[in-house]
Amino acid sequence: MAKMESSLKNMLLSLTCITLGAAIALAGVYTLTKDRIDAQKAAAEQEARLSVLAGCPDGTPVMAETDGFGGKMKVMFGFAPDGTVLGYKVLEHSETPGLGDKATWWFQNADKPGQNIVGRVANGTFSVSKDGGDVDAITAATISSRAFLKAANQAYAEFSGTDAQTGASLPKPADAEGEAVEAATAEVETAVETEAQDE
Repeated sequence: MAKMESSLKNMLLSLTCITLGAAIALAGVYTLTKDRIDAQKAAAEQEARLSVLAGCPDGTPVMAETDGFGGKMKVMFGFAPDGTVLGYKVLEHSETPGLGDKATWWFQNADKPGQNIVGRVANGTFSVSKDGGDVDAITAATISSRAFLKAANQAYAEFSGTDAQTGASLPKPADAEGEAVEAATAEVETAVETEAQDE
């Protein structure tokens, strides 16, 4: 086999072939594993729903997502009917190992009441002590701590039906759906009455 001449054209051709081969291989692996990964994520979310309720049969699991220091942070929280935080589970994060990733356990450490939010009644105002709040931040990971507590506040807002920023009450989706059903029912009743009068 003859040796290829080292030229810009040959180098670009070789690099293009290698890149194309790698892209095809990655696409194939993604296609083969996508369903399995989706199933594992769904199973993890279901397990999280059960674990954050801590055995409370009338508790409510709520998912929240926010931006942390290293990227998205996705957390499942459990609330008792009175708004007490029953537990939480961090499902996804990109926080710094050894620092921000401590959020997976830091805020549910029963031995440290200043950092533990489990058992507290949420009111949508969790914040770190550095910002005037009453929750101790993760040492050297204040941004991750703020992000976690923001997720907790967002989850509580969704649970309680309030705006996370203003605290104002929001219409619940069921209410909007109920109003639409009532309006449709009123239209049908009007049409039936009109038909009856025409006869």
